[in-house]
Amino acid sequence: MAEENSSPEGENPTETTPPTRRSRRSETPAARRTAAVAQRKSAVAERKAAVAARKAAATAPVRTTPKAPSRVTKPLRSMVILSMVGGLVATAAIPAFAAMPQSEEAITQHQIAADNAQSLLVASDASASQIQRESYSATTQEEIDEKKAKEAAEAAAVARAEAAAAAAAAAASSSSSSVPMNISLTSPGTGEVRWPLLTFTKGRGLGDSGYHQGVDLLADGGTPIYAAAAGVVRVSSESHYGYGVAVTIDHVVGGQQVNTVYGHMTYGSRQVQAGQYVEAGQLIGLVGSTGRSTANHLHFEVHINGSVVDPWAWLQVNAG
Repeated sequence: MAEENSSPEGENPTETTPPTRRSRRSETPAARRTAAVAQRKSAVAERKAAVAARKAAATAPVRTTPKAPSRVTKPLRSMVILSMVGGLVATAAIPAFAAMPQSEEAITQHQIAADNAQSLLVASDASASQIQRESYSATTQEEIDEKKAKEAAEAAAVARAEAAAAAAAAAASSSSSSVPMNISLTSPGTGEVRWPLLTFTKGRGLGDSGYHQGVDLLADGGTPIYAAAAGVVRVSSESHYGYGVAVTIDHVVGGQQVNTVYGHMTYGSRQVQAGQYVEAGQLIGLVGSTGRSTANHLHFEVHINGSVVDPWAWLQVNAG
């Protein structure tokens, strides 16, 4: 039988006594290599075993012995804490409440508001009245516009009358003593035809200095102008073509349709409106220099049955 080497219990059988120097010399190189390999394998196995043991220890659940809940100590602890908190609140609140000033009588918010509230005093003899439908009337937009237009026309008429009076007064104050002024509403004289001006100087006549359809009667600004005959106003305008402020009147004289033109009057001096009936010699405006004019004068024209006639000759024959 082969001879077996016994080793003490608990020792690794792979471990051997380190060879002596003499035995090392007697070992062959192959034997030494085999021994070195065996030692390395043994070291590797030991390291793996140590790593596995550590992993097992790390992953193993930790067993803890559960403690029995204390059913008595927890309620007692809560009661003690609550009593301590209540004591602290009481010790802080009672002195503060005692330090607050106490009013003799409590006042509510309603009472405070009532002191500043407004009051209404109703007389004892007041009586209620019921509004009746007949006590008021509704106004349409058309009625309002019509009323406004009527008021505007009345205001314009008043303004024109005031302007004419002011212009006449200014003309009277600025005129020389050699030129008599007459601002009466009716021209003196008799007959169906009257002179439109009382005092004037004859200027250009019909056809003078080119196209000229009337006669220029030179007079101071503000001199009254009268209707040459009775008739109906056709035009009354503050800007009538080159005539400036002008009035035209339709007449029937000697059975003929006659139209007279009064041009270059003063702004705001017109005393008649279109469609108005005027008498012979009635005041219609004041002399001025409006439109195509270079000096104060009355441009007077006469048209008979639609044709232009010499106004100067017509006045000389017909004016009374």
